[in-house]
Amino acid sequence: MQYILNSPHFGRGPAPEHTMELMVDQNAVVAAKGDTHKRLRAALNIGFTSSAVRNYQPIFERVAEKMTEQLSKCSGSLTDLYPILSRAALSAISEAVLGCSVRDLGEAFVANNERIVSLSSCQSSTQILVDAIASRLPKMVRGAVMYLPIAAFKVLRAVKSLADQIGRRAIAEKLAAAQQGANMRTDVFGMLYFVRLKSRHAVNPEQSDLKKNGLTEQELVAQTGILMIAGQDTVTNTLVFGCLELARHPEFQHQLRAEIHASRRGPLSTFAYETHWCPKETLRLYPPEAIHERITVQDTVIPLADGIKNSKGEVMNHIPVQKGQVVLVAIASYQRLQSRWGEDAHQFRPSRWVDGTIEQGQAVGPYANLLSFLGGPRVCLGWRFAILEMQVFFSELIGEFSFSLPEDDSLRTLYANMLILVTPSGEKAAPLYITRI
Repeated sequence: MQYILNSPHFGRGPAPEHTMELMVDQNAVVAAKGDTHKRLRAALNIGFTSSAVRNYQPIFERVAEKMTEQLSKCSGSLTDLYPILSRAALSAISEAVLGCSVRDLGEAFVANNERIVSLSSCQSSTQILVDAIASRLPKMVRGAVMYLPIAAFKVLRAVKSLADQIGRRAIAEKLAAAQQGANMRTDVFGMLYFVRLKSRHAVNPEQSDLKKNGLTEQELVAQTGILMIAGQDTVTNTLVFGCLELARHPEFQHQLRAEIHASRRGPLSTFAYETHWCPKETLRLYPPEAIHERITVQDTVIPLADGIKNSKGEVMNHIPVQKGQVVLVAIASYQRLQSRWGEDAHQFRPSRWVDGTIEQGQAVGPYANLLSFLGGPRVCLGWRFAILEMQVFFSELIGEFSFSLPEDDSLRTLYANMLILVTPSGEKAAPLYITRI
């Protein structure tokens, strides 16, 4: 898995390639390739370093407090967590990335964003088959198919247009703020635009990195769509599954709440959301992308950590693959391997992160040896952003509310492009009893 994700012999698979063409600008970092991809990542990383992400903590805290106000109105009742947590995740992204509220995004963008988020969970078997076939058509044909009068395609077409409008408006606001001497470095776009302004005036040799890493205005606008969409549903699902598992295991819920309340009694500066085990164990069991698709761009061999026997009884230490073959990286399976995570790898047991159960091995992902954020050159740029956001939200949710299951715990997990929680009827929903403490 590590070799596949790091080797230049593998590229993005047909299905994700098709999705990128439909949803984001060709200048977006997720769509770029080769040296262009490296340059864009280097430029964007300025807004997602450890120090940069710490600056967004007050934003996450404000959003979490507003989330608490909404959930408090539902105290004592069976409540679907998805709408409230999804809105909170969008608010966090909007304020920390663009520096504006959800209201400022406009009703059209918010409504279309909600449609995008719900698309994967309401696809019929026929639609899934059509998507799979379409992703393997020639690029010219795929482009023509995009303009068919199909509801899903209308939603996807609107993404680029609305994101472009919002991105350009955000840049205009950053320029106005710069002219007034305001502090721009409080959100991702502000930091990137600040670097852009400095790069335009870089003349000394020691400022060459600024000149090289500064984004053009069009490149900055092109990142809007992916930055606004990528983190909303993934964070929401992790929060939902975390609350569900804590409702199923009250002993862990009480333990986490006690740790949160104890940390809050100390000086405010020492409260650093060190409840790492809840996001870790939830992401381990429920990675947003359960299966990652890659394609070989030239003949190669995949080395194996442990040899396997073929039908002839011979031990194989590598698997040959030919150019054009699609390879599926089974992330969810890896994160439930008993050899790595313990004999109870299929169970929610947060204590595995501190009791030595986990088998240490070669790191494959950026966070806790998990592949929930992928790995290699295409590792999720905003993984630190997402982790801190989830730590703040989990601390607020468990610190302020008690979660319990409905009488009939019939909720199940469905894989629909990503893992989601559904009711017996197949509806995407997370109904739990919540009580304000």
